[in-house]
Amino acid sequence: MNGRGRILIINPNSSAKVTEVIEAGIAGMRGVVAHDIDVICLPEGPLGIATQADADRAAVLVQEKIRTEPAEAYIIACFSDPGLLGSREEQIGTGRIVLGCGESAILHALTHGDKFGIIALSPLSCVRQARIVRMMGLAQRYVGSQSIDASAESAATLGVAARMIQAGRQLMDRGANTIILGCAGMAHFCPILESALGIPVMEPTIEALAMAMGHLGLRNARAGRTA
Repeated sequence: MNGRGRILIINPNSSAKVTEVIEAGIAGMRGVVAHDIDVICLPEGPLGIATQADADRAAVLVQEKIRTEPAEAYIIACFSDPGLLGSREEQIGTGRIVLGCGESAILHALTHGDKFGIIALSPLSCVRQARIVRMMGLAQRYVGSQSIDASAESAATLGVAARMIQAGRQLMDRGANTIILGCAGMAHFCPILESALGIPVMEPTIEALAMAMGHLGLRNARAGRTA
């Protein structure tokens, strides 16, 4: 760290392809953030977070990384937010900010429209997403999740664009006026979907990064600092 402070974005899986998509998705933010932004993956993690067991395994690795990597803010770049609650608990009193991209995207979606829907990788992802929404007490604002039947790695390519657009339209038919991308590896689809659907599309890692910037900016303002 060089005095600017650090925001660490953690991809909880071991996929370099997904990490590259996350890196490309946040590239435009580097010039407007008064902190260094690093994006890493976890080589020991699963190739993708396809099941609850994958999420549980990744949660332990995420918590260990946050314990040992210095940063002012951490973003867990997986919609299931593995390790989020445990890491927040461990960081109480440290001043470190821990955000999950799934939680952040859902919270930001509420400011863009009345009803939101989530594009999911798989039917199992739909189950986990519905559980997250219920735990947040937001079921009345949620029209559901729509699976594109893909892996995290395949969603990191443009080959599933047509399925993404179709899923978005199905969610709109159910009443969604905001769409959330249900995987951090879908970042490159955000402009494609916004153009095709004509409604706001939430990219989870960017939404978490914006939230981190807000937290850190407010902290600095209260402390009388300018960066």
